[in-house]
Amino acid sequence: MELGVYTFAELTSDDVTPEERLRDLIEEVELADQVGLDVFGVGEHHRPDFTVSAPAVVLAAAAERTRRIRLTSAVSVLSSDDPVRVFQDFATLDLLSAGRAEIMAGRGSFIESFPLFGYDLHDYDALFDEKLRLLLALRESERVSWPGGFRPPFDHRGVYPRPLQQPLPIWVAVGGSPESAIRAGTLGLPMALAIIGGLPERFVGFAELHRAAAEAAGHGRPALSINSHGYIASSSQEALDDSYPYVAAMMDKIGRERGWPKHTRVDYDAAATLRGANFVGSPQQIVEKILHQHELFHHERFLVQFSVGTMPHSKIMRSIELLGTEVAPIVRRELASVPA
Repeated sequence: MELGVYTFAELTSDDVTPEERLRDLIEEVELADQVGLDVFGVGEHHRPDFTVSAPAVVLAAAAERTRRIRLTSAVSVLSSDDPVRVFQDFATLDLLSAGRAEIMAGRGSFIESFPLFGYDLHDYDALFDEKLRLLLALRESERVSWPGGFRPPFDHRGVYPRPLQQPLPIWVAVGGSPESAIRAGTLGLPMALAIIGGLPERFVGFAELHRAAAEAAGHGRPALSINSHGYIASSSQEALDDSYPYVAAMMDKIGRERGWPKHTRVDYDAAATLRGANFVGSPQQIVEKILHQHELFHHERFLVQFSVGTMPHSKIMRSIELLGTEVAPIVRRELASVPA
């Protein structure tokens, strides 16, 4: 199993400037590479409480400070972007990183980018479907013709540069839509399934739909990533005490916009138990939870977001270190002994 970290570079504290948060982020990617993690993802948002609106730019900076770790968006909001430019950005990143770039394409969990770039939210799913298919066509061929739709048509145009990897990996990020899981499977694409609340076992059906759709379309078994919130400290109590105030501040802010109830400590502690959604605890607890979910999903990748709310940089760095040096070796050893 590949293990890694993703972030949206949250900025909910007046004590941290955008410049500081971005510099800290590059240090976090560098550490993740040094401790042997496999993947680092950077998400895209267009709000004042997040510092990354251009993941490829941040990942390109990280490419110069790392040597082995894979660098992915998490996600690229493809619905409100131009697939040609997205492909060019990540092909460039792929060349700069010696073949370590990936695109994780999604529809976006916030809506700010749609009016910002002139798109109608009523076209939410149709935009993503059309643009994903264009992105795949660009990956498939150097010269592409496109009939148009939400994007102007073009005829037999070359798109450059071409990436080092053939093909450039493209994942589809899925939240709570069965149709999205089916689409990813039908296209033969790997799926990143976000589980940030509720009982993870309730999401098993998404993995089954994804694999069944791929098989029905004549593809091999597509890879699956589970993406969740978490935080690692020396003990469970320390992990819960350290992280809760920052997570609650962020989730309550979003909750006020969406009509969610307050994020209570009781709920937070419950989500950190073995059957809960969050990976908050000691290294041993995180190992147990990853292995427990692997029995449910049989997934190939696990990514954890440590930066929910503006967690102090030193605490994020410590969590990354623990994931790479204490959690990952045990998970890899345990799963290596599991029959295929």
